[in-house]
Amino acid sequence: MTSSVPPPFALTEEAFALTEEERSLLPSDPDIEFYAEHGWYLSKKLFTDDEIDELLAATERYYAGERSRTLPLRPPKLAYWDPSKGDVQRHNDYVHYEHDGIARLLRKPLIGAVAAALARSEEIRLFQSTLIYKPPLPTEPSNVVPWHFDKHYWSTSTSEAMLTAFIPFHDCDEEMGTITMIDGSHRWRETGRDDTVTRHFAERDPSDLEGMLGRNAAYNNADVVKVPMIIPKGHMSFHHCRTYHGSGANRSPRPRRAISFHLQDGENAYRRFELSTGELLAYNHDVLVRPLPDGRPDYRDPDFCPVLWRGRTSDGLARRAPEAGHVSLSLGRGCQRRSGR
Repeated sequence: MTSSVPPPFALTEEAFALTEEERSLLPSDPDIEFYAEHGWYLSKKLFTDDEIDELLAATERYYAGERSRTLPLRPPKLAYWDPSKGDVQRHNDYVHYEHDGIARLLRKPLIGAVAAALARSEEIRLFQSTLIYKPPLPTEPSNVVPWHFDKHYWSTSTSEAMLTAFIPFHDCDEEMGTITMIDGSHRWRETGRDDTVTRHFAERDPSDLEGMLGRNAAYNNADVVKVPMIIPKGHMSFHHCRTYHGSGANRSPRPRRAISFHLQDGENAYRRFELSTGELLAYNHDVLVRPLPDGRPDYRDPDFCPVLWRGRTSDGLARRAPEAGHVSLSLGRGCQRRSGR
């Protein structure tokens, strides 16, 4: 059953409050500095086992066809798996809009608060949510996600502080094809950018993306340090919007199930972005969200981009995040991981 009723995303200021136990799960100051330096962070246990089980059950109902509402129209670049596409890696965008059971869990204020601390922002809004299912088929080509960074796809966003939480529904390791970060790559200067970088990795030749990673590492005199995220159930990884990442095949006997939860800081807004052809680049939101008075898409539209957190997470964290993408950096292979576990 579907409804035309808008999603119930309105939150009161009281909703942006954490218990003492939840505050103990926030990243420490050293964790925040680690994220700024390395471009990724492994959280403490932000979801209980029961919450993860509830999230898994809600996504099962979603796959079975349950919707609280459907998108008013289908954007041209929408990722939207259905059974006719077969046993490939599934990607379904806007699950927070279409399914209230999924949205209720993703709106847990603690997740937004962790993101706010890492981004050094007083506000975090949802940007996109993508449900992912990687089948246990090691030879399935779609199971391999080539190297890329998300900001390329978000070129119509003004912010350089956007970030993503990768939320698996189970213990997630290398055998399952966990997400893998290129350590410190969010601080690289970029070389060789052209219009092709705005195309989704599924539309690109993986060898081209491998080459792009190598050229950018060389341009920055940096080693390519690959760090697989080993994520226990209830934990999640966060990565900066300019951190190169990808994932390998699922070699385990069960599917790898997760949500890629894309987040924007309070200052983010739409910007006009032209390709070399003069064509305007568009993100899927641009035909869905309400327009601003000047006609620009409103990336604050509460139906699609609700506020997840508002307020300081601790003293001093409202200062601006370090500027990314403008620092050359070479990291040794002995880089120490930092986990919030």
